[in-house]
Amino acid sequence: MKTVLKSAIFVAGCTLGATMASAQAAPATPAPEGQTAPAPQAQTAPAQAPMATDVSDAEVDSFATALVEIDKVQADTTMEPADKQQKMVSTLQANGLEPQRFNAIAQAAQADPELGQRIQAAAQEKAVGN
Repeated sequence: MKTVLKSAIFVAGCTLGATMASAQAAPATPAPEGQTAPAPQAQTAPAQAPMATDVSDAEVDSFATALVEIDKVQADTTMEPADKQQKMVSTLQANGLEPQRFNAIAQAAQADPELGQRIQAAAQEKAVGN
């Protein structure tokens, strides 16, 4: 089941990278002569990953289902990488998770062994059922 958890890390990295790329601010334009440029906006710190108590059983179930499905997408050698990425994001959304929430849960699972075990047990159950 380590492969499934690696899938979470891979997807988290991909979706996080895409999210961060789309969130980058456009380059600043200089202020017209005689006017001062507006102060740069403060960067907000990324939200901390939720702890196990912040991840409901329903979210663990959705996360595990998405992981098993994503693992299949990643193993599909007939798909192009860009198509795989799009399919993985669609898989998340079909399971009721936005990429940002999926990333937060994946990060929390890395930091919280109890949450990681909950996810791993649910994913194993899902994988056996398929």
